[in-house]
Amino acid sequence: MANDAVAADPRRVAPAQPGATDDPVRRVLATFTRDLVDGVDETLAAFLAAEVDSLTEIDPAMGGFAATARDCVLAGGKRVRPTFAYWGWRGVVGGAELLSPVLPALAALELLHTFALVHDDVMDASDTRRGLPTVHRAAAAWHRAAGHAGDSDRYGEAVAVLIGDLCMVWADRLLAHANVPPARLLEVRRCYDQMRVETVAGQFLDVLGENDAANWSVERALRVARYKTASYTVQRPLLFGACLAGADADSPLVAAYTRYGLAVGEAFQLRDDLLGVYGDPATTGKPAGDDLRTGKPTVLLMLARQRATPAQRRVLDRAGTVTASGEVARLAELVRDTGAVSRVERMISERVAEALAALDTASIDGTARTALTDLATAATARRT
Repeated sequence: MANDAVAADPRRVAPAQPGATDDPVRRVLATFTRDLVDGVDETLAAFLAAEVDSLTEIDPAMGGFAATARDCVLAGGKRVRPTFAYWGWRGVVGGAELLSPVLPALAALELLHTFALVHDDVMDASDTRRGLPTVHRAAAAWHRAAGHAGDSDRYGEAVAVLIGDLCMVWADRLLAHANVPPARLLEVRRCYDQMRVETVAGQFLDVLGENDAANWSVERALRVARYKTASYTVQRPLLFGACLAGADADSPLVAAYTRYGLAVGEAFQLRDDLLGVYGDPATTGKPAGDDLRTGKPTVLLMLARQRATPAQRRVLDRAGTVTASGEVARLAELVRDTGAVSRVERMISERVAEALAALDTASIDGTARTALTDLATAATARRT
């Protein structure tokens, strides 16, 4: 990649993470949706090959830039959002409908996800993603190695912002390839746009919380989880799929999806809160304790503050200032001692129960009901 203007091969497809065969989400996907995941990956690969070729014609350096964006999209991941969208669609149409007409729309969600991840890593100053350097870190490293003028870190962040922007445009372009009636595609687009707006709202609240932690609360942390994660990970993808199938917006099924999606999405983020402190880096692909190092006001940390003794609260106030691994480990143990971890685990269980109860309120294709039941547990019991 001599003309790569971003990084020397920084984000090729990630190797399987250790313990991946034990991941409950992967087991559900293997059971129900292997063909879907393969179809999404093939759709993305074909679409991105043409897009990279087109951008390479502008300038050789653009070829490297576009290839890096492509590799971000194809570098592993469980395809959670297309999966929920698929079952949202399949729950309406049943088992006989061909998948190929809606595959571009499902795959577009993975491009939207890449946009969010790349920008999120810049905002969080993250070093790794899926066990590999984040885009801004890889681009900065290339800039330094090439001996270019200017600030390498600033260059890396600028490149990452542009790669995220490109993925957002690509998502729009691929969505338009869905072979559904124009009027229905317009409704799908409205659902998709609402998902994007809510994602931005959640991301802003997340950034605000990190800079105003003293005025944050458990309720506000849950609001971040609702909009940053629940909306675009589970709830809106399910509704997106239902819209692709032509479901009536006022139907009991859409109401059930809305209730299920909010519950599972919040539980998904609560599990992320726990993994951000106690996860195994070899499995998660990210360092443990980052949320404590930055003082991110997650539900977990807010609950710990709420339950802490005055002496414990003084120690918790150091979250965001500790850097040494030993200090982070001691802080994590203190969070556990407050009972916050047990409370978050109960909140996850309560939300999974709420999600399963929601599925009982509407007529849903049987296979879709079984898959969504398993996914509610798998997505919230994962280790990655």
